Amino acid sequence: MSVNSISKRYDKMIYNKLGKSGLKVPAISLGLYRNFGEQDDFSTAKEMIKKSFDLGITHFDLANNYGDPAGSAELNFGTILKDELASYRDELLISTKAGYDMWQGPYGEWGSRKHMLSSLEQSLKRLQLDYVDIYYSHRYDPDTPLEETVAALDTAVKQGKALYVGVSNYPLNVTSEAIQLFKKYNTPFVVHQPNYSMFLRDAEYKLFDVLAQGGVGAIVFQPLYQGLLTTKYVQGIPKYSRVAKGVDSISADSVTKERIEKVLELKKIAENREQTVAQLALAWTLRNDVVSSALIGASRVEQIVENVKALDNLNFSTEELKKIDRILS
Repeated sequence: MSVNSISKRYDKMIYNKLGKSGLKVPAISLGLYRNFGEQDDFSTAKEMIKKSFDLGITHFDLANNYGDPAGSAELNFGTILKDELASYRDELLISTKAGYDMWQGPYGEWGSRKHMLSSLEQSLKRLQLDYVDIYYSHRYDPDTPLEETVAALDTAVKQGKALYVGVSNYPLNVTSEAIQLFKKYNTPFVVHQPNYSMFLRDAEYKLFDVLAQGGVGAIVFQPLYQGLLTTKYVQGIPKYSRVAKGVDSISADSVTKERIEKVLELKKIAENREQTVAQLALAWTLRNDVVSSALIGASRVEQIVENVKALDNLNFSTEELKKIDRILS
């Protein structure tokens, strides 16, 4: 499958601004955390990326340590970008991050200036790019002054190696402080990437308000709670699922009777909306104005196609939201 040069990719995809910036992101973004590394099927990864772009997904989300081994997702994406999508570079939004364990020694992780700028250089080489569109601090480093991490991200922009910056997994109080520091440096800080889904709603209590007040948008990860907000686990744990493989932070203990019962109740609402549970869950995360995009993962092209169809029905009645709240409470 080749990229469709006359695709109507922009006709149906919804693009939302990140906070008060001028940057627009697709309502569905593709994350390359799993299934795009050296240990995964390269041809499948390539088809997923090309199909995503043809569906209007312009944002591809990476990090220095994505893939197995770490860094291989950036390497593979860089190859696919060069071979298949090079002429579309200005139509793409490519992000990467640094902060989690990447290489040996004291500079291989966290938020020091040394790590943040060294990691960016490595990522650009793997991606075969001169710059990324968004560069994130992947996690807050309590042992490094916040202003040092903020200044390092600001330097990346001033060097022309990132157009915008963001943070991920930052606690509420630190996020508030970071917003003020970025304003001090006049850095284009546009996005926070928190974990948010029907099964993990912490972000909507205070974080979203802080982001809205600061003019920052949210791109939420794990909106399907690593597959639990689908019907995948209703009949048990599939052999090739993440739970069965023991990857990430999800285990068999996460597949509780209570959660399965909630999924079955949500399925009734989804069917009335002519959606799958996954589509319902994605649409639900996008109901908040501060959420600009839901970041999905995928192992098959068909999953991406299904998830994008969530955008066909993003409207919720008051009664639907009340029913969903009762199920989730």
